[in-house]
Amino acid sequence: MIIQYNPYLKKYWRTNRKNQTEAEWKIWHIVLKQDKTWYRFLRQKPIWNYILDFYCDKLKLWIEIDDLSHDWKWEEDEERIEYLNSLWIKIIRYSNEDINYRLEGVMIDLEDTLEERRIELQKSKKTFAPL
Repeated sequence: MIIQYNPYLKKYWRTNRKNQTEAEWKIWHIVLKQDKTWYRFLRQKPIWNYILDFYCDKLKLWIEIDDLSHDWKWEEDEERIEYLNSLWIKIIRYSNEDINYRLEGVMIDLEDTLEERRIELQKSKKTFAPL
């Protein structure tokens, strides 16, 4: 399934890539870039009217890096989560502090989450397979 995005967002995701936080830089360059997890992640991926920090299409997995701005955007976040969940996109969240000070723990948690998600999607394909 192809998921559309708002073309107006193009300038924002490009800006976001250039102005990434230290935590986003770390998780991209140390953990996700060049398929280090065995799955391809895209950064600042536009989906519908939203821009996801990191997204893996194969696993339908979105990684959100929370900073202080998320404290005052909770209502918008809830709408975004609800919409993306309706597309079977699962979210995993890490804070800037987690990445900056507990990166090894984040890497272990992410590895476990990737495997759980792979199994979850494999089971759902069997469930929805035609008879």
